[in-house]
Amino acid sequence: MIKVLLAEDQVMVRQGLKAMIETDEEIEVTGEADNGRQAVVLCEKQLFDVAVLDIRMPEMDGIEAAKVLRSRFPHLKILMLTTFDDNQYIMDALKVGVSGYMLKDGDTESLIRSIKSAIKGGLSLQDQVAAKVVPELLKTEEQESIDPTLTPRERAILKCIGEGLNNREIAERLGLSVGTVKNQTSQILDKLALRDRTQLAIYAIRHRLV
Repeated sequence: MIKVLLAEDQVMVRQGLKAMIETDEEIEVTGEADNGRQAVVLCEKQLFDVAVLDIRMPEMDGIEAAKVLRSRFPHLKILMLTTFDDNQYIMDALKVGVSGYMLKDGDTESLIRSIKSAIKGGLSLQDQVAAKVVPELLKTEEQESIDPTLTPRERAILKCIGEGLNNREIAERLGLSVGTVKNQTSQILDKLALRDRTQLAIYAIRHRLV
């Protein structure tokens, strides 16, 4: 069972999101919070697999909560949820290292798919969000050089990560074992001195691998 923490300050919206999420029998909302501060407190008391955070909340917003949760609970996957498809919000969330950025007007299937993708190490961006964030990531006067120490296999894995694929999907595409993909991803992180898969995805887009 995937245990989800849902943080949203509007009660009716939160109830609607909970109902959407729990249409999948493999997922259960086991914690609810009105703001980011409450979300952090709950994570100190309970074990969650995924945190779905509204980006705009009182006391502590979703971005700040995500920063705290990423530092204290590195294995917790985080999805940002908002009605605001503002470029800066998107970039701020990605820099924190979240596993996805969803708009509140998305459908149930997309939300559930994003939760399951996050668990498997994938990165989810709705089409409207991707359409905004990719041009922002590509804003550079000239293409940056890719680290020359990366092997052809590592570049192929990095490309897949940039496309949002999880480890199993990468393994199937490249004909590798899931264990090999995990090990190679760790090596890529070390070589590029990056923190997580989200930063790898950003690197792949910025270097035109995607």
